[in-house]
Amino acid sequence: MAATLNRSVTTPLLFLFILGDILGAGVYVLVGEVAGQAGGAVWVPLLVALFLAMLTAGSYAELTTKYPRAGGAAHYAGRAFGPFAAFLVGFCMLAAGVVSVAALALGFAGDYLSQFVTLPTLLVAAVFLAALALLNARGIKESLRANMVATLVEVSGLLLVVVLGIVVIARGDADLGRLAQLGTAEHGPLSAVLAGAVLAYYSFVGFETSVNVAEETVDPRRSYPRALFGALAFAGVVYLAVGSVAATVVPPEVLASSSGPLLEVVRIAGGVPTWIFGLVALVAVANGALLTGIMSSRLAYGMARDGLLPAVLGRVLPKRRTPWVAIAVTAMLSLLLALTGDVASLASTLVLLLLVVFFAVNIAVLVLRREEVETGHFRVFSAIPVLGAASCVLLATQVEGEVWVRGLIVLAVGLVLSVGAVLRGRARTHS
Repeated sequence: MAATLNRSVTTPLLFLFILGDILGAGVYVLVGEVAGQAGGAVWVPLLVALFLAMLTAGSYAELTTKYPRAGGAAHYAGRAFGPFAAFLVGFCMLAAGVVSVAALALGFAGDYLSQFVTLPTLLVAAVFLAALALLNARGIKESLRANMVATLVEVSGLLLVVVLGIVVIARGDADLGRLAQLGTAEHGPLSAVLAGAVLAYYSFVGFETSVNVAEETVDPRRSYPRALFGALAFAGVVYLAVGSVAATVVPPEVLASSSGPLLEVVRIAGGVPTWIFGLVALVAVANGALLTGIMSSRLAYGMARDGLLPAVLGRVLPKRRTPWVAIAVTAMLSLLLALTGDVASLASTLVLLLLVVFFAVNIAVLVLRREEVETGHFRVFSAIPVLGAASCVLLATQVEGEVWVRGLIVLAVGLVLSVGAVLRGRARTHS
């Protein structure tokens, strides 16, 4: 039987965990990509993505408070649909986490880091991921304390962007008319909203990361809904402000061409050394990678404990009580992906994998309504998971063909491994 994890995550720490993951991954890296898809009206796909994310977040809030344990979506799918679905969903979520960390490692090595030094991507990614893995292995409490500091830095940096943008607007150097420019040469208005929402959706999916620390939360049934919806609402307001300011100050094509889009706002505003904001952005990206790495390792640990992955991934450090083998393996996989992709393609692949997971989770909510638990839990209206599942199908139709190819390869691997996991489980049962 696998060892248990230490319960030390309070409501404020959980709130900052979710908020830090959302803010670190989205605005600092992807706002330019969203502008490239949607034009100057960046706020529209951001708002649509926030609404769609809230639907699935409601399903997660119900399931996480009903079954507060590591494993997250894989555990829910297993209870609702059996071991085959559990492995497939868990594999997709694990792959998404590894892809996300890889994308953030590339973001860390981009324009923000170049404010200080230019180094080979391989070297930066290797050192970056090794440092995060060591912090993750040291302990969940230590990791979340680092996240608390980093999140405050992230919020300060984003507020700085808003203030600088207002300064540029006040001196007449911004174009407020861009906020009404929805669409590009490649995308009409509706297509621009949906295509932009696919990328923007990546910015709001920190709630899945947090599911996998529910077992380490002091009172998950009380803490999780408050932390989840509070963080999403706060992040949504910040995103809309930052995205709108960036679009009015910087032309969409310039935002789209930069791997450090918010740095362009700082440059145009002047008065603040770009290296200061570059440092803030690096903290934000590193924090997002740390939190996603925590999710990936805890998910691998949970799946190992459920017999869906090799048992070695369930090993924990005797004193630290952290899943060190899962941490090392997921970090190495992220490094391999960082060497073979770019930020936009990795982000789109991540979203596709998450849509598969989120669809399964939304349906699982309805299936598991027939299963009662001894303690009370959060509950959403039945329409919420239905709309959440429909939103996943809608967004999936907007994913580009080449991303589908990569995603289907991952899904095919997951299907093969799922069959193997089920057969091994049956063999153990009959032995």
